Amino acid sequence: MNLLLSSNQHNIHQHITITGSKSESNRALLLQALYPTISIENLSNSDDSQVMQKGLQVHNGTVDIHHAGTAMRFLTAFFATQEGRDVVLTGSQRMTERPIKILVDALGQLGADITYEKNEGYPPLKIKGKKITKHQVSLAANVSSQYISALLLVAPTLENGLELTLEGKITSVPYIKMTLALLEEIGVSTSFNGNVISVNPLAKISEKTLVVESDWSSASYFYSIASLVEVGSEISIASYKATSLQGDSVLQEIYKQFGVETSFNKNVVKLKKVKEIPQETVINIDLANAPDIAQTIAVSCFGLGLKCELSGLHTLKIKETDRLEALKTELTKLGANIFVTDKELFLEPSEIIKEKIAIDTYNDHRMAMAFAPLALRVPIVINDAEVVSKSYPDFWKDMESLKIKVQG
Repeated sequence: MNLLLSSNQHNIHQHITITGSKSESNRALLLQALYPTISIENLSNSDDSQVMQKGLQVHNGTVDIHHAGTAMRFLTAFFATQEGRDVVLTGSQRMTERPIKILVDALGQLGADITYEKNEGYPPLKIKGKKITKHQVSLAANVSSQYISALLLVAPTLENGLELTLEGKITSVPYIKMTLALLEEIGVSTSFNGNVISVNPLAKISEKTLVVESDWSSASYFYSIASLVEVGSEISIASYKATSLQGDSVLQEIYKQFGVETSFNKNVVKLKKVKEIPQETVINIDLANAPDIAQTIAVSCFGLGLKCELSGLHTLKIKETDRLEALKTELTKLGANIFVTDKELFLEPSEIIKEKIAIDTYNDHRMAMAFAPLALRVPIVINDAEVVSKSYPDFWKDMESLKIKVQG
């Protein structure tokens, strides 16, 4: 499905309700599988969370998680620690190209029984669940936080808990802290001192309800829209917490640089465009703790004609696509002067080509959603637009409510 987006709106006032965070939902679902007395409210309606739910219910056989990277990491740890369960964990073609060796090796240190069905270091994985008694493990600290969170989430069900040593400089700390906060919320005792994380065992818990906050990653696209419209425009989004577990809540500070002010009224966040940004402004941000909003920020800068220097992007190479190369290719189509390394992005001010350009999405939901706000500047085609269902199935409907015309 290819969609043509266009808009002649410059002043927007609208309210949007966004579904629960995919990151929080998938953590909560795994904890619920480990502790069935847990119930969940405001669960994400994303494809990834539905795949996670289905995968957790498989006892023996093949589990296909399609494009869901989080599910691949979390379910690898889950099935490895489930005595008597025997599965093959696989996914899409792209998933079989995304490395998993670091996590498999870490689980191997604990005594897990995992073998590769095809290529060493990559899915599909043959996992025979077993009782894990070892409790000390180490892995590189600069890897995807999902490897770390996968180990932490299953840790309280291990006989002796877990002592995890992270080697080197830790990245994506907010996502690690989100996982630890959810463990603490259900009664698990944890500590995070220096580069060592400890999780104590917990056999069972009493009834507990986890309320999932709405997704800050999804909010990023509305911040981008707010940055591109006239001063005085307002977009309110729900349901959010002023003190969030999600690393992408840093959007509140980042988009001040784009003239967007954030305020809270109970669980509603109001985004207001309060000033125009001078063209000589340089946006320089280290996104090591929030790499998922890099595409949104790069597109915002391009739409505003601003110079942009983004760093801390090393994990983007192994996402749904190589997001740095994808950004370079698609922004160049639109007239951008852009350069990328394996962990940085540099964008020079440039004029948008004023003709209808088609943006390829590479099976990556964030490519589709990050480029959508440019419809406020120029008509734009989003190829394979249905990919947004991975994290935000209602995205195009919500774009229409902002008077962005969606045809296709």
